[in-house]
Amino acid sequence: MLAPVSRDSWAVITSQAISDAARRLAGVIRPTPAATSEELSGLMGRRIIIKPEHLQRTGSFKIRGAYNRLAALAPGEVSEVIAASAGNHAQGVALASALCGLHATIFMPTGASLPKIEATRGHGATVELVGTSVDEAIDAARAAAAASGALYVPPFDDDLVIAGQATIGVELAEEAPEAEVVVVPVGGGGLISGVAAGLAAAGHRARVIGVEAAGATAMLAALKAGTPSKLATVDTIADGIAVRAVSARTLEHVQALVTTIVTVDDEQISAAMLVLLERCKWVVEPAGAVALAAVMAGAVDGDGPVAVVCSGGNVDPLLLSRLITHGLLAAGRYFIVRVVVPDRPGSLAALTAKLGELGLNLLTVEHQRFGTRAGINEVEVVVTLETRDPAHRDAIVPALEDAGFRAEPYH
Repeated sequence: MLAPVSRDSWAVITSQAISDAARRLAGVIRPTPAATSEELSGLMGRRIIIKPEHLQRTGSFKIRGAYNRLAALAPGEVSEVIAASAGNHAQGVALASALCGLHATIFMPTGASLPKIEATRGHGATVELVGTSVDEAIDAARAAAAASGALYVPPFDDDLVIAGQATIGVELAEEAPEAEVVVVPVGGGGLISGVAAGLAAAGHRARVIGVEAAGATAMLAALKAGTPSKLATVDTIADGIAVRAVSARTLEHVQALVTTIVTVDDEQISAAMLVLLERCKWVVEPAGAVALAAVMAGAVDGDGPVAVVCSGGNVDPLLLSRLITHGLLAAGRYFIVRVVVPDRPGSLAALTAKLGELGLNLLTVEHQRFGTRAGINEVEVVVTLETRDPAHRDAIVPALEDAGFRAEPYH
């Protein structure tokens, strides 16, 4: 639990700034009304309200802050905009620049996904691939802006950007007044700063809980230190929130308005993505799924209505296929088992017959005769199985052993 701070004493992003942002964004952003998910509510045993920002223009909430920042410029104030991002902020700034009649140059790391690079170019931006991390891209963008006089648009450390994201909080106050808790992904902190500020400005008293990936806890580190501090490394599938450091401004917002910060690991994120895909028919990227992952993992206390912000849906199809497989494994829907059987005719048939008795769907079979723990007259068989749930998965190895097979999970 964060140290309580009086909302009355907090005045970084004003209600007027948020109102101005809403006015600028009117007719620009796509409506994303929050709605109760009957499927998720039934699964969680509490009312789940989804704010689907993955359906926003450019596939994430980022257009709100980017457009508000650029639309606030005086006519002719700048002609060139520079930003750095691995994907969502890049697309938000690119589209916002095009709508405002400005040219954007976006610095992206060389490892950024091709669909995100092409989407950014598709909005008319010039893309410069620099370095192997977002941090290196940001350094290059800042240097280019300083040298050219172009406007650098940060992803979160800017009042106008935060005010743009705050419109989500204002909308939630109107669309989900019954929500007792609002759960928000946390990377650099711009989204949660804005959502919390918007809720406060609208007079909504919901608790605000932030969610970080366990491999990228920059906000928790800043809260512990009392000041932003740079993580040595980040390691998570949620690349959209894989930030090594937050800013003093977003830290101030979190200290003032956020109830607590929790974390989820990659297994939990994958499971949430799979549930959103299966139950809601929504493709949500890892960073966009962390809020739901926290609810699913029991990290959000209480049993009243909870509003979940799905912040983005931009995921590389190749990564999505891997994440689906990973999510199925994490959810107990896939299981890979190593079984040693006698190297003679009929042994594999006996194994598959037993798997059939257990109600398992056999997906792949691989024989391994060399470099295994099998004896001279034995063969190791690695099978991939489709299971119903974790309980079904956990019963496989004991059942095979009871049938006389030597079996163990494949790692």
